[in-house]
Amino acid sequence: MELTDSVQYLKGVGPALARKFERLDIRTLEDLLCHYPRRYVDFTQCHPVASAPFGEDCVVRVRIHSKLGCTRLSGGRTLYRALAADDSAALSLSWFNAPYTYDSLQVGQEYYFVGRVGGTLTRREMISPAARRPQQVAGAPLAPVYPQTEGLSSTVIARCVAQALEGLGPLEEDLPSPILQKYRLPGRDEAVRAIHRPTSAQQAAAARRRLMFEELFILQCGVLLMRDHGSRLTGAPMQPRDLAPFWAALPFPPTGAQRRAAGEISADLAGPAPMNRLLQGDVGSGKTLVAAAGIWQAAQNGYQSALMAPTEILAVQHADNLQDLLGPLGIRVALLTGSTKGAERRKTLEAIAGGQADLVVGTHALLSQGVEFARLGLAVVDEQHRFGVRQRGLLAAKAQSPHLLVMSATPIPRTLALLLYGDLDISLLDELPPGRSPVKTWLISSKKRQDMFGFLADQIRQGRQIYIVCPLIEENAESPAGEKQAAREYLEKIARPGLPGCRLGLLHGRMKPAEKAKVMDQFKAGELDALISTTVIEVGVDVPNATVMVIENAERYGLSALHQLRGRVGRGSRQSCCILISDHEEAAVRDRLRFLCHTSDGFAIARYDLEHRGPGDFFGQAQHGLPSLKLASLADSGALAAAQQEARALLKEDPALRQDCHQPLAHRVEKLFEASGPMN
Repeated sequence: MELTDSVQYLKGVGPALARKFERLDIRTLEDLLCHYPRRYVDFTQCHPVASAPFGEDCVVRVRIHSKLGCTRLSGGRTLYRALAADDSAALSLSWFNAPYTYDSLQVGQEYYFVGRVGGTLTRREMISPAARRPQQVAGAPLAPVYPQTEGLSSTVIARCVAQALEGLGPLEEDLPSPILQKYRLPGRDEAVRAIHRPTSAQQAAAARRRLMFEELFILQCGVLLMRDHGSRLTGAPMQPRDLAPFWAALPFPPTGAQRRAAGEISADLAGPAPMNRLLQGDVGSGKTLVAAAGIWQAAQNGYQSALMAPTEILAVQHADNLQDLLGPLGIRVALLTGSTKGAERRKTLEAIAGGQADLVVGTHALLSQGVEFARLGLAVVDEQHRFGVRQRGLLAAKAQSPHLLVMSATPIPRTLALLLYGDLDISLLDELPPGRSPVKTWLISSKKRQDMFGFLADQIRQGRQIYIVCPLIEENAESPAGEKQAAREYLEKIARPGLPGCRLGLLHGRMKPAEKAKVMDQFKAGELDALISTTVIEVGVDVPNATVMVIENAERYGLSALHQLRGRVGRGSRQSCCILISDHEEAAVRDRLRFLCHTSDGFAIARYDLEHRGPGDFFGQAQHGLPSLKLASLADSGALAAAQQEARALLKEDPALRQDCHQPLAHRVEKLFEASGPMN
């Protein structure tokens, strides 16, 4: 067997089961071995039957007293039952359609059973428990429990992992020997085998520690390699420019933070190496204005700029705003999106290639073939977390080493940002423009929804506009109860009766770009009173007259995502508010939502989210622009800093990981980042 072999060729895994493995992003044996257990069942920690906790998974050790046979049930099901006991109490056992488990039990023999205890205080039972013999427990006291999917149980995954480990030879080591010795880490082969089949909790913990460090180390090698690839002379050398004329032309004064960040960008543009800078700012902090200062400086030096946004709605908005800002200064702005067709597209492409467009704003369409710049000097990528780590380089590839500015409205604590974005310098916008009032935020239950609609109707009568955000587009059978405030059904069944006579619109991600643009144009023009939407409006949409943001099922979002949504209001001079609706009763969830109600500091919210929910929820599903990590926690800044320190030392010794002894590591770095494009 080889690590690159398909899981399909394991015994008992055919094409149908292989497709289920694909749902878990498992295609090869290497993917399978990197699908780590999320917990273990410790068969040595047994409960007496009499005191076993109700409603919780636990382990009991009992002796089979009798097997009661099978009973045919309606629907073709078969129920198998047995009676067992320990010294404390009797236990009824039952299985549905499980003849193999039932037939394997022998009367008079002891077994370990794991499952959920139910029944009553005097008649305890377990339904469909897993069974193990004492000999099995002695050889493997910890049973792994894996993340699973429909039709693919943890038991089946464990069996396939065991088969792969038996068929593969020793796994190649990818960490340098000095690092293993310094941090007392087990080898890769030992760690992978131990995390799947540990003989003790201590062995499992040591294996997990090694593999977590490995993930962070590989991540840091990747981002540092990308920074090194950018350390060359720029192909767009620029002269310094005094930004005073730019600031003087604005209809409002910039904040001190905007002046500081623009100055850092201006200095980079006049430097010998290509700028690689992250402009990070809270919602409404004015990142676009700072980018405009850089675009103006590039134009003063005879260079074009390109700005890439993640959605067409945001691209159109940027084009309009930058036209207002830069048009009076003589800078010609062009727009290129997927909706730009025919003669309009040909005309725009000619203007870009001929240098008649000083700034081109667009979506991924800017990366397509046929888009040729006359003299691209500055590439700006908006909402960095929406693009892969290497995607941003595709825009820069449209010229010879241009300057690169990436912007993000997802606040990350500065120490963590320095580690995550090791390939970028960082500018922070940490103050809001004058006249912006913090958005008042309230948490209510659905019982108060009717009162809320009265408040919304009053706001609309005063000429204000409303956002209502729902998690889903339409209801479906798979939606859990309580999570069905779907946008389309919400519009018809709740919003229209709640806001009679009001002009309501619907916006979601499955609409065609032209349909989205039409609805947003109507909302911006004041032709709609309320917009029922999915999170497609999360990023960048700017309608100053919108003063209320309602978020249904608020518990389904991370705090940073809620903060982004809340940032769609409060963009004008009027007091705005955000209403979170949730019926979730878990204390931790309620505390998290209340925390948002009491702070508007995006960086404080980011820290709380990272500490309480972990990096997956903090960044959202695969939208942070970094490869996903299976074990490591980005909240562990100590381990992350150690990994970066060791990565820096190694790359100083072997800058491109070309030495033979570092080839396994180079392969792992390439694989971790492959979804975002090649590393070289």
